[in-house]
Amino acid sequence: MILFPAIDLKQGKCVRLELGDMGRATIFNDSPADQAHSFQEQGFRYLHVVDLDGAFAGDSRNGEAVEEILDRVDFPVQLGGGIRTLGQIENWLEKGLSRVILGTVAVRDPDLVKQACRRFPGRVAVGIDARGGRVAVEGWATTSSLEALELARRFEGEGVSAIIFTDIDRDGVLTGINWHSTLQLAGAVSIPVIGSGGLASMADIEKLASPECSVLEGAISGRALYDGRINAQQALSILEKAGKKEAS
Repeated sequence: MILFPAIDLKQGKCVRLELGDMGRATIFNDSPADQAHSFQEQGFRYLHVVDLDGAFAGDSRNGEAVEEILDRVDFPVQLGGGIRTLGQIENWLEKGLSRVILGTVAVRDPDLVKQACRRFPGRVAVGIDARGGRVAVEGWATTSSLEALELARRFEGEGVSAIIFTDIDRDGVLTGINWHSTLQLAGAVSIPVIGSGGLASMADIEKLASPECSVLEGAISGRALYDGRINAQQALSILEKAGKKEAS
C-alpha cells in the first residue's frame, strides 16, 4: 500500500486547490523541489505531481519545476497534467519520470493511450477525474457524459499500469475519500487503482490500512499532509504494519 504525497503545480509554486477550482488555490511552498525533498526525507517512497496549468492549457506549463524536482529526489515520480502526445510522453520519461498519467487524452484518444502502453510498458497510468460519477477533462473544466467505470473498462488488458481515480467533489476540502466509488471501481477492473481526492485524517489512513482497502495500490494525500492533519511518520508506520500483516 503506497501513500503518495501530492505536489500540485501552479505558476511554478506548490499549491492545493479546493474542488478543482483554479481560483481557490492555496500556496504551500514557493519551491516544489524543496517540498519534494522534504517528502523524501519524511520516508515517502513515491511522489505524485500534477501540472495544473498544463492540464488547462493542454501542454506543459511547469516543466522547469518538474525538472527541478527530478534533480532533487531519487525516489519515483509520476506526473499528470497536459501530457497528450507520444512525443510528450517520451520526453518526460527520458527526463526521469517513472510514470506519466494520461487524463484528457484517455477520453479524447484512447488509442494513443494503448499505443503508449505498448511502447512504454509499465510506465503509463490513466487519470480518471469524476464529478458526480462523470469523467471531467481539460483540467476539470469540462464534464463529459462518460461514466468513470465505463472509461476504466476501456483499458482492461491494454497494459495500463494504474488508474488514479479522483472524486473532484472531495478534492482539497478534507471530507475524506469517496471510499464507496473508489472501492467499487477497484473491484470492477483488474488494473491497480489509486484513490485520490479528500484524504483528510488519520482515520482515513486507518481505513486505508484495513483489509477492505487491500484491493487498492494506494492513495494520494495533499492538503492534509501540508496542514498536519495527517502525520507522515505515523501514517507510513500504520500502512507498513498493515502490509506486513497482510503478507504473513
